Amino acid sequence: MAKERYYGTGRRKKSIARVYLMPGTGKITINKRDIDDYFGLETLKVIVRQPLAATETGDKFDVLVNVHGGGTTGQAGAIRHGIARALLQVDNDYRPALKSAGYLTRDPRMKERKKYGLKAARRAPQFSKR
Repeated sequence: MAKERYYGTGRRKKSIARVYLMPGTGKITINKRDIDDYFGLETLKVIVRQPLAATETGDKFDVLVNVHGGGTTGQAGAIRHGIARALLQVDNDYRPALKSAGYLTRDPRMKERKKYGLKAARRAPQFSKR
């Protein structure tokens, strides 16, 4: 007897999250650690839970996440994107709520590349007249 699993891939900046939803009690596990152990800031935990709150499914699914790359904020955004995509596989009726909140849209903003002659993407060397 195979257990039901719903999958969604989320991305933000350099972070990629593989998200699995399984019927359960609302436990969120990220890289084999509890969400409270993985994210220190409360705001990041809120970001991760936003799609579940929008669809009122916070206590219906256990969330299992494998995430790598980027920093903590990028990873939280990637997990949110992945959870929203996985919820669409559960029930397509969640689409209007998730779409209007903007959880299905992949954030296209990336780090700007460093240019030659500059110290960073836009930071120029200090100018001196003499």
